[in-house]
Amino acid sequence: MLHVVVRGPDIPTTVLYPGGRLAFGRAPHQVGGAGDLALALPGCAPHVSRLVGTLTVTGETATLHWSGASEAQLSSLFDAPGGARRVVVSKGATVTLDAGENQLLLLRGKQSGADLRIDVDVVVAVEPREPAIHGGQAGDPTAASPMLPRHSREWYVALALCEPWLTGADDYPRPPSNREIHDRVLAWHGYAWNLIRPQRVDDALRVIAAVAFGPDANPFTTEDAARKQNTRFAIARRAAEVRLVTPADLAEVERARRSPR
Repeated sequence: MLHVVVRGPDIPTTVLYPGGRLAFGRAPHQVGGAGDLALALPGCAPHVSRLVGTLTVTGETATLHWSGASEAQLSSLFDAPGGARRVVVSKGATVTLDAGENQLLLLRGKQSGADLRIDVDVVVAVEPREPAIHGGQAGDPTAASPMLPRHSREWYVALALCEPWLTGADDYPRPPSNREIHDRVLAWHGYAWNLIRPQRVDDALRVIAAVAFGPDANPFTTEDAARKQNTRFAIARRAAEVRLVTPADLAEVERARRSPR
């Protein structure tokens, strides 16, 4: 089963689960179907259609249907079979997205005449390691453990975020800052994606929260901005409780960091 994370410059991060459908464009709420999530793209040029595309997620696939008059370039960046691909999508096209990172460029879609970028991450979940708490009661043997793909960007961010809890130092006065998270990921992985930008750390935290809490108890949607630090603390504690990352994971990356490369 998979879920999809939609993000981009100035675009609020959106997470889609199987059965979800996202309509996006200049004013998709005016023309989207009943029950669709609607994402209004910021700074659109006047010629951009009110609805340029819809993204549909099932348990096994993520499908993009393009209905805008303007063309877009779709690139799968890492995990496509045979390597990255780049195609142009035009009105009426339907494309199945590759697992991993995809980038959609709405050509000349901004008011400035620049391309408008939308990042679509197709995250394939692996089998749960053991029963855990996720949207149910503690100890419920039927509650599947939530997962982050191992060695993904979000997995490393969760590991850095939860490190105080995983090492038993849960009296640590505060969760790690964005800069501390970046530095830890860089030390473990040797490559920190784009986490030098605080917005990208926050995007990863939103994904972690969505997986750890589920849609009904996500503190990003239930707490106000004044409680942002409390939100980060709650995400770190919850992610450790439901074993999104474990002490064994931390030991693994520490061993790899100390080993000669």
